[in-house]
Amino acid sequence: MAILKSSNPVLQEKAFKGTIFEGVSTGQEMTLNGTLNKFGILLAITLISTLFAWNLVENMTSPMTLVIIGGIGGFVLALVMSFKPQTSTYLAPAYAILEGLFVGAISAVYNNVYPGLPMQAVALTLLVCVSMFLLYRYRIIRVTNTFRKVITIAVMALALFYLIQFASWMISGSAIAGFTNAATPIGIGFSVLVVGLAALCLLLDFDSIERGVNARAPKFMEWYCAFGLLVTVVWLYLELLRLLAKLRN
Repeated sequence: MAILKSSNPVLQEKAFKGTIFEGVSTGQEMTLNGTLNKFGILLAITLISTLFAWNLVENMTSPMTLVIIGGIGGFVLALVMSFKPQTSTYLAPAYAILEGLFVGAISAVYNNVYPGLPMQAVALTLLVCVSMFLLYRYRIIRVTNTFRKVITIAVMALALFYLIQFASWMISGSAIAGFTNAATPIGIGFSVLVVGLAALCLLLDFDSIERGVNARAPKFMEWYCAFGLLVTVVWLYLELLRLLAKLRN
């Protein structure tokens, strides 16, 4: 069934299998308002956790400790929810807390080097999210099967590149293709492309949520889809933060 496909790994069709798509009725079904409410809750939790982590870093707590706890902990919970979407009702809020620790620590470090930069990234993230929603809402950009495939392949390629880059840094102390991290025209251009890719992923997430609602997916998928949307929004924010830092340099 070619439905609910997204470049976001947590919003894939397989996440809906074993639910209403295979004839399992829950009595309660996913709604758009319910999903948006859940996303609002997760976003609020993330913001509170972010401010908490930021304050800890400002009071001399090691940002790396928070990054490791938030990054690894969030990754583990994301994997669990990807394989068992039913657990998102309980794990999505915990993921939001861990994600906040990760984002807060990184934001505090950037703010110490470039005062006010995180607030600019937040404003731009909001602007991009609203713009992409309007583009999707009025079908200015249509999410077709080809569009999904292209974006999905691009995201997978980028994830593989980041993984190889991180592994090379861990092994040798210097990242392969380190020019992508530099404040040079090539490095800035790379960040612009990644920001654009993250923005386009929002369109796929909106489409996945709409298809889930239309397919009458079970109620717990509201939490799962809200979690998936949060993943993309946070990714977009971090990439914008990185881009703005390069431009400052």
